Amino acid sequence: MRSEEHVEWERDFPVRYLLVREDINGDEEDVLWGRCVEVEGLFVDPLPLVREVLTLRGCARESLLVPAVTDGTKPVRQLGVGALSIEPTDPSSDGPFRFWDLQDTTVLAHWPTPGDPGRWDIVVGTGVREDDYWGSKRLPSRPRFDLWFPSIRGDSPSGSCRSVDGLFTPRPRRPTQPVHLLGCEPAEPLLLALLRRPRPQDNGSILLQCLDRHGRTMTSYRLDLNNVEVRPSVLGGALIDFTLTDPGDDRPTLAARAVWEIWSDGVPTRPNQWAQFDAAGRSEWLGLTRVGPYGPQGLSGGTYHLDGQHVTDRTGLLLALGEALLGPGANYGRCLDSVQDHLCGGPSVVPPFTLVWHHADIARRALAGHILDHLGGLSYFEETVNILREYGVTVVLQ
Repeated sequence: MRSEEHVEWERDFPVRYLLVREDINGDEEDVLWGRCVEVEGLFVDPLPLVREVLTLRGCARESLLVPAVTDGTKPVRQLGVGALSIEPTDPSSDGPFRFWDLQDTTVLAHWPTPGDPGRWDIVVGTGVREDDYWGSKRLPSRPRFDLWFPSIRGDSPSGSCRSVDGLFTPRPRRPTQPVHLLGCEPAEPLLLALLRRPRPQDNGSILLQCLDRHGRTMTSYRLDLNNVEVRPSVLGGALIDFTLTDPGDDRPTLAARAVWEIWSDGVPTRPNQWAQFDAAGRSEWLGLTRVGPYGPQGLSGGTYHLDGQHVTDRTGLLLALGEALLGPGANYGRCLDSVQDHLCGGPSVVPPFTLVWHHADIARRALAGHILDHLGGLSYFEETVNILREYGVTVVLQ
């Protein structure tokens, strides 16, 4: 479904949002459920998770996690964001898989596991977001607990443990913040879902597509339709307003509002417009960038210039690299793993080519403390340069 086909209507207000029900199986085209003028309450910073104490029992010594936190000379204490999964030790045995997010994780204490000198117990303070798996909450008969902390090593598992004390403690329900959709023209499927009596307890979710003034979809968010209040629109006419009292957690942050104001005029055409924003705003900007067309071939050769005067964080580095190679509004990867994917071929520019990195010392200094691997000791800047050169890019630092 092309969003540009649904933005024209004979009203005084422009269509800024589309409501779409996706075909999750990919067998049919997505279906338009409605058009809206405005959304209030969409931008919200997530509330911090309640701090908890977990004990990771029996962590394997040969993992990356144990030597990182037990290093006597420079132990890692701030693990940051992470993830925990529980799955069967034997994939052919019973399940299910379960997942948790860990926020702002800090190592509090550690000691060798009693009776098992090859393993360690690690106590951490963290915020825990439970998985929303709707099925059985039982554990596999022989569970394996895997841990991921990108601060230690990218997207690879950081270690595993035999059990986690405190993980299954009941947690209070977090307060919700409603979303108000204003000036909506519902299509028949949405009208039936909103007005049906009695209203079903589970209407599922709907995709909110956010449009620029040309009708192009900038981005989209998934909102739950389970708790809805409907009323005539404050904009008048035959339009309606409705409130999602529990829309879910898929929401843009407050930092996205100013970013969207720029992107609402269309894909940016001037470089470095992202430079005015802080880390949160730059992250939102990167989320709106596109890359393409992606295919087996790409343009090689030539010299490209990276303006490094605003590269003061990881996201700024990725934005500057994307602009240097593909122009404003594009990206050449949203993390170093995807940068490597692009270097293998596809997004218009592939090695060999020359990249002249101007003001490289700004990034070198700013990212000196962003160490990717506690064993290797490379900074994010150094690792980026190494990856580019490894794949055949001639990097000239100026």
